[in-house]
Amino acid sequence: MVVMDAFILSRPEEKVSGEELASLGVLHWKLDADNFEQEGKLGEICKERGYTYKDFVDSTKMPNLREKLNNFMEEHIHDDEEIRFCVDGTGFFDVRSRKEEWVRIVLRKGDMIILPAGIYHRFVPDEANLYFKVMRLFVGEPVWTPYNRIDSATDSRPARKLYVETFLGKKPVSYTHLTLPTI
Repeated sequence: MVVMDAFILSRPEEKVSGEELASLGVLHWKLDADNFEQEGKLGEICKERGYTYKDFVDSTKMPNLREKLNNFMEEHIHDDEEIRFCVDGTGFFDVRSRKEEWVRIVLRKGDMIILPAGIYHRFVPDEANLYFKVMRLFVGEPVWTPYNRIDSATDSRPARKLYVETFLGKKPVSYTHLTLPTI
């Protein structure tokens, strides 16, 4: 695994190590975005992790791009892993640290990231160009249902409870009372 570019959002000079991200369940690989099929690493990862379905999301082909990006930028979890392979462009995944600070992970061409089920996160586009093309990977048929943090029931979802117990080593706590920063 290669170290990704990550930092505390409120203190960009404070880098976050690959080890710290891995301790939160975040995994990363650097692949050859221009030759990923020939390279073979993606196929190996898919086989090892059971990913059987893939599709592509290209921001230039998304109707109502701004509206959809607003949904992506809402802090949420999923009941399944979120897997993205950046084929072109840039964007950011923000995840919560153990101290509840935003950690910004830069996603560039060739980066593959896996966020574990139950981790609070959001996707933020690179406002400089609003361009990203990513491959989404799934185990079986695609399910992409976000459960927003603002909903008090989200912390009670089995995926969230398992994430908290597995990666944070504590019982789930509701954080719906927090005032979240806007971008």
